[in-house]
Amino acid sequence: MRSVAETTARELFRPLGPTYDRYARLLSFGQDPRWRRFLVSRVPPAATRILDVATGTAAVAIELVRAVPGRTVVGIDQSPEMLAVARERARGLPIELVEGRAESLPFADGAFDALTFTYLLRYVDDPAATMRELARVVRPGGVIAMQEFGLPRGPWRPLWELYVRAGLPLAGAAVSPGWREVGSFLGPSIRGFHERHSVAELFGGLTDVHVRPMSLGGGLVAWGTT
Repeated sequence: MRSVAETTARELFRPLGPTYDRYARLLSFGQDPRWRRFLVSRVPPAATRILDVATGTAAVAIELVRAVPGRTVVGIDQSPEMLAVARERARGLPIELVEGRAESLPFADGAFDALTFTYLLRYVDDPAATMRELARVVRPGGVIAMQEFGLPRGPWRPLWELYVRAGLPLAGAAVSPGWREVGSFLGPSIRGFHERHSVAELFGGLTDVHVRPMSLGGGLVAWGTT
Protein backbone atom coordinates (compact mmCIF):
# COMPACT_ATOMS: atom_id res chain seq x y z
CA MET A 1 0.00 0.00 0.00
CA ARG A 2 1.36 3.42 -1.00
CA SER A 3 1.92 6.04 1.68
CA VAL A 4 0.43 9.53 1.59
CA ALA A 5 3.84 10.95 0.68
CA GLU A 6 4.29 8.48 -2.20
CA THR A 7 0.79 9.15 -3.53
CA THR A 8 1.37 12.91 -3.40
CA ALA A 9 4.62 12.61 -5.35
CA ARG A 10 3.14 10.27 -7.93
CA GLU A 11 0.11 12.46 -8.61
CA LEU A 12 2.14 15.67 -8.60
CA PHE A 13 4.66 14.52 -11.20
CA ARG A 14 2.40 12.25 -13.27
CA PRO A 15 1.83 14.79 -16.10
CA LEU A 16 5.32 16.28 -16.14
CA GLY A 17 7.50 13.57 -17.69
CA PRO A 18 7.88 15.00 -21.22
CA THR A 19 8.79 18.48 -19.94
CA TYR A 20 10.47 17.59 -16.65
CA ASP A 21 14.15 18.03 -17.52
CA ARG A 22 13.66 21.22 -19.52
CA TYR A 23 11.71 23.07 -16.84
CA ALA A 24 13.65 21.65 -13.89
CA ARG A 25 16.68 23.26 -15.49
CA LEU A 26 14.84 26.51 -16.20
CA LEU A 27 13.21 26.88 -12.78
CA SER A 28 16.50 26.14 -10.99
CA PHE A 29 18.25 28.85 -13.07
CA GLY A 30 20.28 26.17 -14.83
CA GLN A 31 21.69 24.73 -11.59
CA ASP A 32 19.99 21.30 -11.57
CA PRO A 33 22.32 19.85 -14.27
CA ARG A 34 25.38 21.19 -12.43
CA TRP A 35 24.28 19.52 -9.20
CA ARG A 36 23.65 16.30 -11.13
CA ARG A 37 27.15 16.31 -12.65
CA PHE A 38 28.68 16.75 -9.20
CA LEU A 39 26.52 13.92 -7.84
CA VAL A 40 27.76 11.59 -10.57
CA SER A 41 31.37 12.62 -9.87
CA ARG A 42 31.00 11.31 -6.29
CA VAL A 43 30.58 7.74 -7.59
CA PRO A 44 33.99 6.04 -7.99
CA PRO A 45 34.90 4.79 -11.48
CA ALA A 46 35.38 1.32 -9.98
CA ALA A 47 31.62 1.15 -9.31
CA THR A 48 30.42 -0.64 -12.45
CA ARG A 49 26.93 -1.78 -11.37
CA ILE A 50 24.85 1.05 -9.92
CA LEU A 51 21.27 1.47 -8.75
CA ASP A 52 19.67 4.86 -9.43
CA VAL A 53 16.61 5.27 -7.20
CA ALA A 54 13.83 7.73 -8.08
CA THR A 55 15.41 7.71 -11.52
CA GLY A 56 12.61 9.78 -13.08
CA THR A 57 13.55 10.48 -16.70
CA ALA A 58 16.89 8.67 -16.24
CA ALA A 59 18.99 11.85 -16.34
CA VAL A 60 21.38 10.62 -13.63
CA ALA A 61 21.41 7.05 -14.97
CA ILE A 62 22.44 8.30 -18.42
CA GLU A 63 25.28 10.40 -17.02
CA LEU A 64 26.46 7.48 -14.89
CA VAL A 65 26.83 5.09 -17.84
CA ARG A 66 28.44 7.74 -20.02
CA ALA A 67 30.99 8.55 -17.33
CA VAL A 68 32.57 5.06 -17.25
CA PRO A 69 32.79 2.63 -20.19
CA GLY A 70 31.32 -0.77 -19.36
CA ARG A 71 29.23 0.54 -16.46
CA THR A 72 25.63 -0.67 -16.14
CA VAL A 73 22.81 1.05 -14.26
CA VAL A 74 19.43 -0.08 -13.00
CA GLY A 75 16.97 2.79 -12.63
CA ILE A 76 13.92 2.36 -10.43
CA ASP A 77 10.96 4.72 -10.06
CA GLN A 78 7.37 4.47 -8.86
CA SER A 79 6.01 6.51 -11.79
CA PRO A 80 5.20 4.65 -15.03
CA GLU A 81 4.80 8.02 -16.75
CA MET A 82 8.34 9.07 -15.88
CA LEU A 83 9.69 5.65 -16.81
CA ALA A 84 8.05 5.89 -20.24
CA VAL A 85 10.10 9.04 -20.90
CA ALA A 86 13.20 7.39 -19.42
CA ARG A 87 12.91 4.41 -21.78
CA GLU A 88 12.93 6.72 -24.79
CA ARG A 89 15.91 8.69 -23.49
CA ALA A 90 17.93 5.61 -22.47
CA ARG A 91 17.33 3.64 -25.67
CA GLY A 92 20.49 1.79 -26.68
CA LEU A 93 22.30 2.44 -23.39
CA PRO A 94 23.18 -0.20 -20.74
CA ILE A 95 20.35 0.93 -18.47
CA GLU A 96 17.59 -1.32 -17.11
CA LEU A 97 14.46 0.47 -15.93
CA VAL A 98 12.19 -0.99 -13.27
CA GLU A 99 8.95 0.22 -11.69
CA GLY A 100 9.14 -0.04 -7.90
CA ARG A 101 9.31 1.68 -4.52
CA ALA A 102 12.39 2.93 -2.69
CA GLU A 103 10.96 1.68 0.61
CA SER A 104 10.88 -1.92 -0.64
CA LEU A 105 13.53 -2.55 -3.27
CA PRO A 106 13.21 -5.78 -5.30
CA PHE A 107 16.94 -6.56 -5.14
CA ALA A 108 19.17 -8.81 -3.07
CA ASP A 109 21.43 -7.59 -0.28
CA GLY A 110 24.67 -6.12 -1.61
CA ALA A 111 23.57 -6.37 -5.24
CA PHE A 112 25.14 -3.06 -6.33
CA ASP A 113 28.54 -1.37 -6.16
CA ALA A 114 26.96 2.06 -5.55
CA LEU A 115 23.59 3.79 -5.36
CA THR A 116 22.38 7.27 -6.30
CA PHE A 117 19.09 9.04 -5.73
CA THR A 118 17.64 12.48 -6.37
CA TYR A 119 14.82 14.36 -4.64
CA LEU A 120 13.62 11.21 -2.86
CA LEU A 121 13.58 11.57 0.92
CA ARG A 122 11.03 14.42 0.96
CA TYR A 123 8.54 12.01 -0.61
CA VAL A 124 8.72 9.10 1.83
CA ASP A 125 7.03 8.82 5.22
CA ASP A 126 10.11 7.45 7.03
CA PRO A 127 13.38 8.78 5.52
CA ALA A 128 15.56 6.92 8.05
CA ALA A 129 13.95 3.57 7.25
CA THR A 130 14.25 4.30 3.53
CA MET A 131 17.96 5.03 3.95
CA ARG A 132 18.41 1.66 5.65
CA GLU A 133 16.67 -0.05 2.75
CA LEU A 134 18.87 1.76 0.23
CA ALA A 135 22.01 0.74 2.14
CA ARG A 136 20.84 -2.88 2.22
CA VAL A 137 21.29 -3.36 -1.53
CA VAL A 138 24.79 -1.81 -1.69
CA ARG A 139 27.85 -3.97 -1.06
CA PRO A 140 30.10 -3.12 1.91
CA GLY A 141 32.40 -0.26 0.93
CA GLY A 142 30.03 1.01 -1.75
CA VAL A 143 29.04 4.67 -2.09
CA ILE A 144 25.54 6.08 -1.64
CA ALA A 145 25.06 9.59 -3.02
CA MET A 146 22.04 11.89 -3.09
CA GLN A 147 20.99 15.19 -4.63
CA GLU A 148 18.39 17.40 -2.94
CA PHE A 149 17.27 20.99 -2.66
CA GLY A 150 18.82 22.87 0.23
CA LEU A 151 17.91 25.81 2.43
CA PRO A 152 20.23 28.81 1.93
CA ARG A 153 21.49 30.60 5.03
CA GLY A 154 22.34 34.17 5.92
CA PRO A 155 21.50 36.92 3.44
CA TRP A 156 20.52 34.41 0.75
CA ARG A 157 17.62 32.96 2.76
CA PRO A 158 15.23 35.96 2.24
CA LEU A 159 15.89 35.83 -1.51
CA TRP A 160 15.18 32.10 -1.52
CA GLU A 161 11.95 32.66 0.42
CA LEU A 162 10.85 35.32 -2.05
CA TYR A 163 11.52 33.00 -4.96
CA VAL A 164 9.74 29.92 -3.57
CA ARG A 165 6.79 31.90 -2.19
CA ALA A 166 6.18 34.13 -5.24
CA GLY A 167 8.56 33.63 -8.15
CA LEU A 168 8.44 29.85 -8.43
CA PRO A 169 4.61 29.54 -8.34
CA LEU A 170 4.28 32.32 -10.92
CA ALA A 171 6.91 30.79 -13.16
CA GLY A 172 5.28 27.38 -12.88
CA ALA A 173 1.88 28.83 -13.72
CA ALA A 174 3.33 30.35 -16.87
CA VAL A 175 4.34 26.85 -18.03
CA SER A 176 1.29 24.68 -17.28
CA PRO A 177 -1.26 23.82 -14.55
CA GLY A 178 0.90 20.87 -13.52
CA TRP A 179 3.99 23.02 -13.09
CA ARG A 180 1.92 25.59 -11.19
CA GLU A 181 1.13 22.87 -8.63
CA VAL A 182 4.80 21.93 -8.40
CA GLY A 183 5.82 25.57 -8.03
CA SER A 184 3.42 26.03 -5.11
CA PHE A 185 4.37 22.71 -3.50
CA LEU A 186 8.16 22.87 -3.54
CA GLY A 187 8.84 25.71 -1.09
CA PRO A 188 6.84 24.26 1.83
CA SER A 189 8.07 20.75 1.00
CA ILE A 190 11.77 21.73 1.05
CA ARG A 191 11.40 23.93 4.13
CA GLY A 192 9.45 21.30 6.05
CA PHE A 193 11.89 18.52 5.22
CA HIS A 194 14.93 20.42 6.47
CA GLU A 195 13.08 21.53 9.60
CA ARG A 196 12.31 17.90 10.47
CA HIS A 197 15.50 16.18 9.32
CA SER A 198 19.24 16.61 9.19
CA VAL A 199 20.79 15.08 6.08
CA ALA A 200 23.96 14.30 8.03
CA GLU A 201 21.86 12.37 10.58
CA LEU A 202 19.97 10.49 7.85
CA PHE A 203 23.35 9.40 6.47
CA GLY A 204 24.47 8.48 9.98
CA GLY A 205 24.48 4.75 9.23
CA LEU A 206 27.23 5.31 6.66
CA THR A 207 30.90 6.18 7.09
CA ASP A 208 32.98 9.01 5.60
CA VAL A 209 29.86 11.15 5.14
CA HIS A 210 30.07 14.47 3.29
CA VAL A 211 27.35 17.08 2.74
CA ARG A 212 28.17 19.72 0.12
CA PRO A 213 25.94 22.81 -0.26
CA MET A 214 25.61 23.88 -3.88
CA SER A 215 24.65 27.20 -5.51
CA LEU A 216 24.67 29.32 -2.34
CA GLY A 217 22.85 26.58 -0.46
CA GLY A 218 19.96 26.18 -2.92
CA GLY A 219 21.00 22.60 -3.57
CA LEU A 220 23.04 19.98 -1.79
CA VAL A 221 24.80 16.74 -2.57
CA ALA A 222 25.54 14.22 0.16
CA TRP A 223 27.49 10.99 -0.02
CA GLY A 224 28.88 8.31 2.23
CA THR A 225 30.19 4.73 2.28
CA THR A 226 28.37 1.61 3.44
